[in-house]
This record gives sequence, C-alpha cells and structure tokens, in this order.
Amino acid sequence: MSAAGSEVAAELRPPHQSLWRLFLKFLHFGFLAWGGPVAQIAMIRQELVEEEKWVSPEHFKRVLAVYQILPGPEAHEMCVYFGYLARGRVGGILAGLGFMLPGFFLMFALSWAYFRYGLAMGGGWSIVFAAMQAAVAALVVRAVHRIGGHVLSDRWLWAICGAAALAQLGGMHFAIILAVSGFSYVLAHKGQRFLAGLAIGALAAGAVVLMARNGLALGLVGPASGPKAAAGNAQSLLDLFLSGLKAGMLTFGGAYTVIPFLQEDAVESGGWMSTAQFMDGLALSSLLPAPLIIFSTFVGYAGGGAAGAVALTAGIFLPAFAFTLLAHEPLERILGNPAIRELLEGVTAGVV
Repeated sequence: MSAAGSEVAAELRPPHQSLWRLFLKFLHFGFLAWGGPVAQIAMIRQELVEEEKWVSPEHFKRVLAVYQILPGPEAHEMCVYFGYLARGRVGGILAGLGFMLPGFFLMFALSWAYFRYGLAMGGGWSIVFAAMQAAVAALVVRAVHRIGGHVLSDRWLWAICGAAALAQLGGMHFAIILAVSGFSYVLAHKGQRFLAGLAIGALAAGAVVLMARNGLALGLVGPASGPKAAAGNAQSLLDLFLSGLKAGMLTFGGAYTVIPFLQEDAVESGGWMSTAQFMDGLALSSLLPAPLIIFSTFVGYAGGGAAGAVALTAGIFLPAFAFTLLAHEPLERILGNPAIRELLEGVTAGVV
C-alpha cells in the first residue's frame, strides 16, 4: 500500500456492525434532523467523528467539502457516505434511507391530510397557513442571502449571477444559463477575460431580446389565478420522476435552490399546483425533522397522489445516493482539479 493509501486508511475507522444496527443508527439521526443542514451536519459530526471516531476530523472536512460543491442535500449525502464506509453500497443505501424516511413518512401523511381534507381551506387553517407562508418567504430570502454571500466572492461571480437572473426572467432554458455561467467563470480564471465578459454579455443580451420579443415585464410569477394556477392536473409517474431528477441534479448551494425548479414544473409549466399550495408544502416541510428538500413529496402527491409522491421523491434523492455509491472517489479526485471547481462555482452563481 502506498504512503497516501496508508494515511487514508488510518483516517477511516468505522465500527463493524450489522446492517440492521446501521439502519437504526441513521434512522435515529433522521428523527432528530431538526434545524436545517448546519444543525444536521453538526449532529452527525458530533456522534460519528467526535464520539465514535469513524473518521478523523480532517477527513470529515475534506468529504464535506466535496458534497458542498456537488448538488444535493449535504447532510443526507454525508449519511450515505458513512453507511458506505461501514458496509459498502448496501450500507450506504440503508443509511440514506434511514435518514430520509422519517421526514418522508411525515410529509406523506401531511400531504394526504392536506389534499384529502383540504386543511388550507377556510376556517382557522387559512390563517395558520398564511402565517406559515410568510415565515417561509422570510426563510427563503434569508437562505438566498446566505448562499449568495458564501458563493458570490468576486466581481465575476456577481456578474454571472446578474446575467443569469436576467436570462431567467427572459425565459431562457436553464441548461443554457448554467452552461454559460460555468464556462465564463473558467475563462475568467484562465486569463481570457475578454471572452468571459463576452459570454456574460451575450447571456444578458439574449435575455433582453427574449423579454422584448415575449413582451415580458420584470414579473414572471403572477398571482395564483388563471389556468396555470388551477391545481389538480394529473401527471404521469415518469414526468414526476424526471422533474424530481432534474431538480435533484441542480441543487447547487443548498436545498433552497431547488425551489424555483420545482415551482417552474409544478406551478408555471405543469399547472398541477397553485402558488398557494406550493407555499403550503414548503411551510409544512419546514416543520419536519428532514432536509427541506422533502417538500418534494408534497409536490409529487399534488401531481400524482401516493405514487406521484414516491416517484418525485425518488427522483430528487437519486443523485444524492448515486454520487456517493457509484463515484465518490473519482469525484473527489476530479473536484481537486481547479478548472472543475471553477466550473462548478460559476454554475452555482448561476443557480443563485
């Protein structure tokens, strides 16, 4: 074994335990997953690193840095990683399921009650949900500010963020926005500042052209009325799964960044939810011990009932499992490449 391999092996000391005990450990984490990703990661670190010493603190920091760059809920990905260390791929699957299942079943039950009994309709419930929606709106604004403050660390990233915002308002496809965002930042760091500026300027100019052509003023999200707000359009399970998969692949910067992608599919394009229902789902998910991304269960239930809830949730969590179980070590090496890190930093600025 090489010296580097020996050093890594010395940092990894997960205790041997049965698959059942491993599942129960992470199920326990799932029931205590209150307070958002910072609190969830701190809980995992305290028990598995500080107390049980599965890995060294330095190794934990390196692994966390990888998942902070990749899309997906970091706390969930860390659970999958620790399960993978303990018992291989089966252990990773069980650890990830253990962490997410409490939130999933609670969100599923609330979704069933919401759509079965109309909890948001009339009476005191309308006041409760109105207050919760206001609180969620404040949380989203705070999250965007926090993510932006962490990500937008230089003028190039600020320029990318502004151009991407214009492009989104103009209705440009998200894949084009994110590709230009990533490659323009790589060009800027390679000294090709003229080309980087040209790419960012082209993104902004294209947005202006699209807005002029489509007659758009600066407000694309209208009131919760009209045909697009008429909830109840049944969706195919494949469409719901793919909607979740797309959102799960684009959660750079934290779970809050998934909100606009699901809102676009569920409210703006698909029309299977109203804006008010979407906000209610966000409000309910903020009350649960789970990553915020679990509100996808509510969105899927609105589009396809119980099976739709499972399909969309599976799609949105699949990347969080796959990155670790199929390619953690190659990804860790790839993300050590400065150009790849710069590409993802530019993409993250576009997502913000």
